[in-house]
Amino acid sequence: MANVLDRESTAEEALGKIDLSGKVVVITGATAGLGEESARVMAGAGAHVVITGRSQEKLAAVVERLRANSPDARVDTVMLELAEPESVRAAARRILEIAPRVDILINNAGVMAPPLERNSLGWESQFAGNHMGHFILTGILLPAIVAAAPSRIVNLSSSGHQIAPVNFDDPHFEHQDYDAFIAYGQSKSANILFTVALADKLKDRGVTVNAVMPGVVKTPLFRHIGGTGTIGSSGMFVKEIPQGAATQVWAAVSPDLEGVTGRYLEDCGFAPVNDDPASVATFGYRSAAMDKAAAARLWSLSEELAGERFDT
Repeated sequence: MANVLDRESTAEEALGKIDLSGKVVVITGATAGLGEESARVMAGAGAHVVITGRSQEKLAAVVERLRANSPDARVDTVMLELAEPESVRAAARRILEIAPRVDILINNAGVMAPPLERNSLGWESQFAGNHMGHFILTGILLPAIVAAAPSRIVNLSSSGHQIAPVNFDDPHFEHQDYDAFIAYGQSKSANILFTVALADKLKDRGVTVNAVMPGVVKTPLFRHIGGTGTIGSSGMFVKEIPQGAATQVWAAVSPDLEGVTGRYLEDCGFAPVNDDPASVATFGYRSAAMDKAAAARLWSLSEELAGERFDT
């Protein structure tokens, strides 16, 4: 089936006429923006959607909107604070109670360039939430994901990974001055390296793992830097939410991606390598972000921080 989608395609167009009846989809950070839009179109296609968020009130409001769109929508909600490992573990246990088999996991939630914050363990908040929370959640859910094979994991990253690699010697800014964008870039690099490592570990288990750059999208993600107006005025293409959610939905369901794993996707397609140092946070991916040795090193660091090993 030819891919005729592009950067202007919507999540509904990416889904097409695919029937998700009987499928369980877990989406983090689904109380607004890309997560909610992904949940909307996938619930509308018959999926049992499990959505997470930090506010029960916001989760309840999303459920109401989803059922207004699709009266028969099957939706469960789970409270989750990704930056706090104990919250992640509790949420993962709850998800497994709801769904012993998980067909699709979309690690959608994220924060961008906040002031310096640390979690209860002293981890820098962007590394803690954007990477470590999803690392621990995915690790605990792996048996349910493998049980549903062929299944898929989608990790949201960003071209912001071009700003900075993972600083393995000081990932929590304990010995260097905090820079919100360096920290963001590091966390987004970690999302890709995590994808590479996990894709390799699961390549013979029937589970594919891909990273997604959704684009510059009008969502609350940009609240710490004044919104998307300045970025849009620079000439970058700014997407509406249905366009921004398209690539992650495509990654989650498209027949074009059967068996495709360990890739970096954008605009409903395969992103090119972009190693031009003058081109920062624009398009494509740095080849260093796909380095298998760095990916293995991140996996080891993440297990050390989590205090547990995950059976893949």
